[in-house]
Amino acid sequence: MKIELAKKYGFCFGVKRAIKIAENTENSATIGELIHNNEEIDRLHKKFGVKTLNDISEITDEKRLIIRTHGITKDDLDVLKSKNKELIDATCPFVKKPQQIVEKMSSEGYDIIIFGDKNHPEVKGVKSYAKGKVFVVLDVSELKNLKISNKVALVSQTTKRIENFTKIAEFLMTTTKELRIFNTICNATFQNQEAAAKLAKKADVMIIIGGKNSSNTKQLLLISQNFCKNSYLIENENELKKEWFLNKEICGITAGASTPEWIIKKVVKKINTMC
Repeated sequence: MKIELAKKYGFCFGVKRAIKIAENTENSATIGELIHNNEEIDRLHKKFGVKTLNDISEITDEKRLIIRTHGITKDDLDVLKSKNKELIDATCPFVKKPQQIVEKMSSEGYDIIIFGDKNHPEVKGVKSYAKGKVFVVLDVSELKNLKISNKVALVSQTTKRIENFTKIAEFLMTTTKELRIFNTICNATFQNQEAAAKLAKKADVMIIIGGKNSSNTKQLLLISQNFCKNSYLIENENELKKEWFLNKEICGITAGASTPEWIIKKVVKKINTMC
């Protein structure tokens, strides 16, 4: 069986940056999970003493605090700034962009529409910068019953699919008089999704490696399933099953933006020993 990696996969700029910050900030604590990958978080804890706090209420005697890649809410950031702690901001610059847009556009009187998952930490952070009405939606159907003004600004969670973002934008064009559209989907996300789709079209089985709580990884799984019914999401090599590869000729592999190369190599090695 041939194993083929997607042309684009794995660590994005924001994740690489955050990990480098954590490695250079030993014996610190992150506010929330630095990235959505348990294996890498464990490595940072064991090797560099970087522990994870669920939220700011768990802060005790930590002297150095790292803001996670997905960012935090504006209120939490204000609280942290008031504490006598060294604060290191690992928020991805591409996540800061929609935060800034939401703050600016809402201050100019626009209702804000965020295309994303309302429970995702990135979206919670972006939403907190709105000064007026703000709505979080995942599809067009959710827009139909909302009372939205004639001035609307649209942004997206950075890891969503451009096709779905476009559908929401097209609907808003027909229902509002003034619409400002900001495509805040990360380019690396788009490239990884395109590469996954291209590989899934010719693969007999697709392995998607990444955190099961990772938005961009789950998007890669959904995209792969559109073209390859035998698509599986795993966090590490121990979750692989031999029967997935029986009578298969091409195994495609892709990985989420928070998946380090060392995990991917372990998965490839394990598949080679199984087939």
